[in-house]
Amino acid sequence: MFKIFDRYLLRAHIAPFLFGFCTVIFLFLMQFLMKYLDRLVGKGIDVWVILQLIAYNIAWMVVLAAPMGVLFSTLMAFGNLSSNHEITIIKASGGSLIRMMTPIIVVSAFLTLALFWFNDRILPETNLRAKTLMGDITRTKPTFILESGQFSTEIEGYTIIARKVDSLTGLLRGVTIYDLTGMASRNIISADTGTLNFTPDYSKLILKLRNGEIHQLQSGRASNYKIVEFVDYQIMMNASGFSFQRSDIDGTARGDREMRISDMQQIVNESMKYVEIARNNKSKTINAHLDYILHSKTPLETDESRVVSSDFAYIDTSWQARTSRITQRLSFLETTVRSNSYAERDYTLRANQYLVEIYKKYAIPFACFVFVFVGCPLGIIARRGNFGISASISLGFYIFYWACLIGGEKLADRGFIEPWLAMWAGNIIIGIVGILLTLRTSYETLEFLNISKYFKRKVATN
Repeated sequence: MFKIFDRYLLRAHIAPFLFGFCTVIFLFLMQFLMKYLDRLVGKGIDVWVILQLIAYNIAWMVVLAAPMGVLFSTLMAFGNLSSNHEITIIKASGGSLIRMMTPIIVVSAFLTLALFWFNDRILPETNLRAKTLMGDITRTKPTFILESGQFSTEIEGYTIIARKVDSLTGLLRGVTIYDLTGMASRNIISADTGTLNFTPDYSKLILKLRNGEIHQLQSGRASNYKIVEFVDYQIMMNASGFSFQRSDIDGTARGDREMRISDMQQIVNESMKYVEIARNNKSKTINAHLDYILHSKTPLETDESRVVSSDFAYIDTSWQARTSRITQRLSFLETTVRSNSYAERDYTLRANQYLVEIYKKYAIPFACFVFVFVGCPLGIIARRGNFGISASISLGFYIFYWACLIGGEKLADRGFIEPWLAMWAGNIIIGIVGILLTLRTSYETLEFLNISKYFKRKVATN
């Protein structure tokens, strides 16, 4: 019976999981497009390149959407079971909530392992490719376009205006060009007509003009002013950067989100080694200077001072010299300790930054497992399983979990809390709530989990 029910229950999870999963990805995707739309539009970039960028960024959305899909699907599936009284039938047949949750727990465990593998193996590479591709797109200049009656300064060193632009033939009429590339001269070029074309590699812009004149002013002196008339004139301008060029990902520096756990662990170990070196240097410096200060002899304790002890001026001078040496030692000690403390703090923060990413790669996939213990009992308690209730509960828990991740990451990066606690706090809190809800729903007669009844009985007995 239970094998049939297990298959039935798993099938009931598929559609809600896909819906919740795709909804979260859609929301993240819309946020991404609104944030970076201005960097993508108007640069003449091929649609395939933009689709590649979106595909690379979907990878991190998948990691964040999977736990939400699990939570939503468990709420919907167990809510429907509860509303159809199937939970009551299973319990009357000798089943329990834990037994009903077993196939979901097993599947969520496999999903956790798969998501962890994806998070460690695939996500760093897609993040690196997305970072490189976005950098290439950002460096690409907007497509050069002249509009009638408007100045264009997209070509460095030139200001161009055309009174009329024929969009069909590309013919320019009433062209004026301000050439500001010369250090000691300024040229103003005007022509009746002209055409504008790029070289095949988009590195040069060729402007062919007809029937015009060139006004030249050199050294800012009126005596050096010249006017040159022409019938045909050609200007070649440096216009590099208008074509999209792909960079080699091997030459792109990897950040913490473009590294695997093993790579980040090496950086953490190296940083902690330098932290230990800074601590040892600080300890050795303090001990050496304190030993000198505490064991340096006074003038009366030296043989020389005993011989001339009646010479008070000599003793006073010796005391001044010793005080000066101790003051210098203390000043040097303070500088050295402060320098080592700064180094220790910097390397500790660097290690924390990578430790946060390491623990995050474990914590987010594990949320798929944790949310099962929240969604199943809450779905039964809600007893409806409709979209509105399930979506509201899922959204509330997800916002709380997301806030724990973001807030914990910021606190850990600044050294206020331990990195493992920062990333696992959401799982721990929601996990405790889920276990209590599961026990409360499964063992309805346990009064210590029914807080209201427990306190009412306590009051009645007293």
